Amino acid sequence: MPNARSSSLTELARLGFSDLSEADALLREVEAETGIARHDLLINAAETADPDAALTGIARIARRDRDAVAASFRTPGAWRALCALVGASTGFADFFLRNPAEIALLAGAGESLPTAAEMTSSLLDAVDAHDGFSGDGGEASWVSLRVRYRRILARIAAYDLLHPSPVDIVLDVAAALADAAGAALEASLCVARTRISSGAAGAGLFPREQVSRTQLAIIGMGKTGARELNYVSDVDVIFVAGADEDVIDEVGESRVVDIATRLAVQTMRGISGIEIEPPLWEVDANLRPEGKQGALVRSLDSHLSYYDRWAKSWEFQALLKARPIAGDAALGAAYVAAVQPKIWTSAARENFVDSVQRMRERVTEHIPPEDVPYQLKLGPGGIRDIEFTVQLLQLVHGLSDDRIRQRGTLDALEALVAEGYIGRSEASAFARDYRILRLLEHRVQLRQLQRTHLMPSRPEELRTLARATGLVESGPAVWELWESVKREVRDIHVRLFYRPLLSAVAALPADERNLPGEERALSTAQAYDRLAAIGFSDPAGALRHIAALTSGLSRKATIQRHLMPVMIRWFADGVDPDYGLIAFRRLSERLGDTPWFLRMLRDSSGAAERLTRVLSGSRYVGELMEWIPESAAWLDDLAALRPRSGVALQQEARAIQTRHETTDDAMRAVRGLRRRELLRTAMGALVGDTTIEEVADALSTITEVTIQATLRAVRRETVPAQEDALDFSIIAMGRFGGRELGFGSDADILYVYRPNSVDPQRANDLARGLVTALRARSEDHRVPLDLDADLRPEGRSGPLVRSLDSYAEYYRRWSLSWEAQALLRARGVAGSVKLIREFTALADDIRYPAMPDAQGLREIKRIKARVENERLPQGVDPARHLKLGPGSLSDVEWLVQLLQLEHAHTVPAMRTTSTIDALRAAQDAGIVTANDADRLADAWRLASRLRSANTLLSGQTSDVLPTDRRRLDGIGRLLGYPPRSATAVEEDYLGATRRARRVFERLFYG
Repeated sequence: MPNARSSSLTELARLGFSDLSEADALLREVEAETGIARHDLLINAAETADPDAALTGIARIARRDRDAVAASFRTPGAWRALCALVGASTGFADFFLRNPAEIALLAGAGESLPTAAEMTSSLLDAVDAHDGFSGDGGEASWVSLRVRYRRILARIAAYDLLHPSPVDIVLDVAAALADAAGAALEASLCVARTRISSGAAGAGLFPREQVSRTQLAIIGMGKTGARELNYVSDVDVIFVAGADEDVIDEVGESRVVDIATRLAVQTMRGISGIEIEPPLWEVDANLRPEGKQGALVRSLDSHLSYYDRWAKSWEFQALLKARPIAGDAALGAAYVAAVQPKIWTSAARENFVDSVQRMRERVTEHIPPEDVPYQLKLGPGGIRDIEFTVQLLQLVHGLSDDRIRQRGTLDALEALVAEGYIGRSEASAFARDYRILRLLEHRVQLRQLQRTHLMPSRPEELRTLARATGLVESGPAVWELWESVKREVRDIHVRLFYRPLLSAVAALPADERNLPGEERALSTAQAYDRLAAIGFSDPAGALRHIAALTSGLSRKATIQRHLMPVMIRWFADGVDPDYGLIAFRRLSERLGDTPWFLRMLRDSSGAAERLTRVLSGSRYVGELMEWIPESAAWLDDLAALRPRSGVALQQEARAIQTRHETTDDAMRAVRGLRRRELLRTAMGALVGDTTIEEVADALSTITEVTIQATLRAVRRETVPAQEDALDFSIIAMGRFGGRELGFGSDADILYVYRPNSVDPQRANDLARGLVTALRARSEDHRVPLDLDADLRPEGRSGPLVRSLDSYAEYYRRWSLSWEAQALLRARGVAGSVKLIREFTALADDIRYPAMPDAQGLREIKRIKARVENERLPQGVDPARHLKLGPGSLSDVEWLVQLLQLEHAHTVPAMRTTSTIDALRAAQDAGIVTANDADRLADAWRLASRLRSANTLLSGQTSDVLPTDRRRLDGIGRLLGYPPRSATAVEEDYLGATRRARRVFERLFYG
């Protein structure tokens, strides 16, 4: 016997039972009471979510009615359904304990879901309803209603639990539950009509004829309206009263509303009463106008008046799900039809998107902290994240697109995908996760037939949940699944729910949401006028580009139709809307059907707006993006717009050298590298993430790396291996030497070599080959890199390349003061490091003299005066010349260089090629005052920024501040000024340079 018992317990453990001794005892008891063989009991109980609960529930019912249990075993389908129900739900076990006769009616329960018509007929039959009234209206009618409802609920749950893949049918089950709720309310309303009628049993108050002629429509809201109801959830409703005109004339509207209110109160009581059979669920009417403080029932006109005058944004979001579910069908349909226009125009309300976003956040904030990790419905990554995201997308885009006006969450999701408002991958993940979350929610509610949205925490409860859902094999695995779903849902929710495009679309005027050719669209003439009004100079051309972008049935065209109204507004807010739109069309055509591009514009945080900003603000950027269209992806990640380090660029340039054998191939790759990094720097400057100092440093680094890579490639073909002893270096001069390049700046350089017994002609060949290689391909006319060697000894008349000894001899015997001044910016950038060090030492002796040459300093002042008089272009207003004008770049740089020649020998910090660094060192040494230094630095920085902005705007280099107001305004916009700031830009520049000029004249000329 001990061995037999041990074997029995082992078998129980293998089948999934937990309390083995208790299970063994219950098996014996049920077998004795019902005659059902132990083997059959074991097999059917072991298939359930909780085998122990299944045995316990069957034993409890058998103690009350052994025949009912025994009979169910002999009825095909009923026994399996009973085991599944009591194994998943102690609530159903309690129901069958109260009503064992219901067990016999489970036959065929797992085969299909009951239809709405079947459920309504059954529940009306339960209350003996005829012509809208029940039999006697007594308490027994409601008890019968609640018992019959749970019979129907048991059939739904049995089908759900016995299905091989419950996650696939979770929304079919939810729809059946919503239909059952509507049917229950219909039956309860019949009882209510009888109860309030004069002469009926109970509290009869009104003549039966008046009650009969009073219309009450019950509008399902929330999950009920969307046919997405849970097993045990509040059923959200709104009550609408009405009657025919003759009834209102006869008794008055107030009496009609009074009768309807009594009907509503009694209907709710029938569902939520506690007599004998427990309540079904809570009927929640708090979504009505004014909530709990408002009238329970209103007429249709009263509802509409409230929505027109006082309703808040969240109330229109709630109405998205509104559906007649019981009562007067015609009145319900009239209510839904009347509120539809109000729903779909609600997104145009001020700050609508922000209000919806804040409401979602408030829901999360009100969750008790200890519940947050377990909240299936309200917590981060829960059901509400999916529902709110879908609803917000619907409301924002639904005004102009009725194809996405769906009640159901997944129906709406499918429509949003079909119309291009959300990506397929996000929608697929959302749909999968929504089904999983709803299945988990269903199973935790089934457990006790109680309203809950919390994941269980105890291991045995998680084990039961895993078995009940069939999603995973174990308790720990179901928790891991839950955590994974939460993370994915939250990530997609944050990306879509807080998508800037939503706020932008919601803020569009209604007549800007549609393009010509769309249903309800503006006419071509209207669109022409609208484009002209918002700032397009060529509306006809803009319409052609819009048509090219949005015509057709492709997904690309569909998405661009949604994007275009908002992007047109953003282009119109830019510097040059017409060019911005043209550039966007070209970019779109270059990228073709690249999925990431459109997905980024639609879903990314700010990428679309940043793209319109750079395209409408800079022809320089627009032209480069045509060559590098994939650069649009950088706008999705501002970190990608940060200038890359010199080390990283050097590594890439050296890799080019190893991959390409010929100079042509290597230079093609080097020029591509340079264009890409110039574009990165320009885009970073335009979106305001890169300072002028960072821009200058980045442009200088890019130029250095380009020259270094070019030198390596040219040297490989120009200098034979046997002559590789040639030392050759390139010295940066001017703004290049000071690492102060702007967009469009030339690169001033010197060439120096040491022949080492090598033919000196090789050095000349190398220098000329360098220039040729940099200019070899025509596309670089957009961003040419011109090497200017005019600062070499003897200028253009002198040799292009000199040896180090030749430089030393020249500077010792013939150099002029301006050449010492020019060497202040000399900095080695490419070639032999040893040779660069030696040239730098040579330059230091000349540019930082122990005894300043007074005659040389006077000569520099005379040269500066001559430059001001002779080098300014004819006809240009000197005050507007950014480089040579009074108080501009030239003034500041010449003054700083004069101070360096005078003081750098004794002030080591002034031995720098940087203008601003040398100026600040002079300030620290007391050579200039802080106020003077600030005025000089402010003018220098502003002139530098204006010079680069001028190039970025037009794509052409210019040193003159334009007089054209539109262009000047565009430059200001690039510098962060608000629109229409041309005058402010002009005044700021002229004021800064006037102040700098006064300092310059005092310190330079004395």
